[in-house]
Amino acid sequence: MGKFIVKQTNTGIKFDLKAGNGEVIATSEVYASKASCLNGIASVKACCAGAIEDQTVEGFATEKHPKFEVYLDKAGEYRFRLKARNGEVIATSEGYKAKASCLNGIESVKKNAPDAPTEEIE
Repeated sequence: MGKFIVKQTNTGIKFDLKAGNGEVIATSEVYASKASCLNGIASVKACCAGAIEDQTVEGFATEKHPKFEVYLDKAGEYRFRLKARNGEVIATSEGYKAKASCLNGIESVKKNAPDAPTEEIE
């Protein structure tokens, strides 16, 4: 079972969503407060059933928010970002060499996030 890990950074507080095997599936932005970070986690849980918009395909169909956007980064790796109902990015992935791996990451978020407990690391 996955879990959200909340931790301090030099500039604020962020979360990682980890799969049952401990791998980080998605990461948040850095928030100014713990309350904002916890709201971000609640938003991921509420929005993780969104559709997938594959921006790596020519003439891709635009999906409504909330949604996962699949795109290529500057290094040519596949990444996804989860956007909330208001269009804000609430979680991002690492880079993947293969699109199939990126899509597996999205499925892992959809599977793990809804029931994932939250742990704080001091």
